[in-house]
Amino acid sequence: MARIAVIGAGSWGTTFAALQCCNGHATLWARRAELAAEIDRQATNRRYLPGVQLPVSLRATASMAEVAAGAEVVAVAVPTHGFRAVLADLAPHVPPEVPVISLAKGLEQRTRKRMTEVIAEVLPGHPVGVLTGPNLAGEIQAGQPAASVLAMADEAAASDLQPALATDTFRIYTNDDVVGCEVAGAFKNVVAIAAGMADGMDLGDNARAAIVTRGLAEISRLGAALGGDPLTFSGLAGLGDLVATCGSARSRNHRVGVALGRGRTLDAVVAEMSMVAEGVKSAPVVCELGAELGVEVPIAEQTMAVCEGRLRASDALAALMHRPPRKELHGLGGATMGS
Repeated sequence: MARIAVIGAGSWGTTFAALQCCNGHATLWARRAELAAEIDRQATNRRYLPGVQLPVSLRATASMAEVAAGAEVVAVAVPTHGFRAVLADLAPHVPPEVPVISLAKGLEQRTRKRMTEVIAEVLPGHPVGVLTGPNLAGEIQAGQPAASVLAMADEAAASDLQPALATDTFRIYTNDDVVGCEVAGAFKNVVAIAAGMADGMDLGDNARAAIVTRGLAEISRLGAALGGDPLTFSGLAGLGDLVATCGSARSRNHRVGVALGRGRTLDAVVAEMSMVAEGVKSAPVVCELGAELGVEVPIAEQTMAVCEGRLRASDALAALMHRPPRKELHGLGGATMGS
């Protein structure tokens, strides 16, 4: 029965906080005081989870001091572009022994750091980890079964948190490969945009399957080059999350891709969204890392070009289809990084 503080009242943060009410006491921090009051008094979050009734035991606040008071675990579910600033506000209120877990899936644009690296910089000395996997908020909120992976370098800390965060419908596995899990979580959002573009052009299941599979190859190559365990990319953080995100209308990254595939501009699509599609921001970082490490990431490159308005989705697909022929598993064994 843990006391859990969840930072960020978007769809996933609110869903995760509501889920944790099954295990003990959960408090949710919202940036806007009016949203915190709505969650606290009405047990709703109409902006991010319309039509959903939250547990009446879920408490919400706009005060960092209040949300952190007595917390035994802190989970941070804010977009990557605001992650560092929010942590800086949180830092004075969290004792050093309290684990801090990232729920975000992305990379910091300016530094190209993973979110656990940002946590370690801003809150040094805390046990740090990431919770990731095929976790579409709407399905979990509806009580449908899901599985996730908790990655921490400290395996004992992960084993302690595993039963504290799991529920009857939310199964958690542990993994000590923090790098691989975070790279997979960030990169899969880029591939989801590409898969959405194919769906937006009505190219069929074969095209989506090809993008998912070759996208996984890119994730595996880049993740391994950054120090991730190749086995991680066939697990929940890799293949599992990729399958869910690339094939679901609930995925906002996939929805962005569908709109781009139908010829809309990114600015027009983003203007209509209340939530962040992290793949848009992660694509340039993934491409920069690929160039730096000599790892080819053609799907990420073409996705970035479409997002930036330099190519139409149909042109990006043509560029991918006309790449030089390769062996399917070329570059996946670690001997070479070509695609």
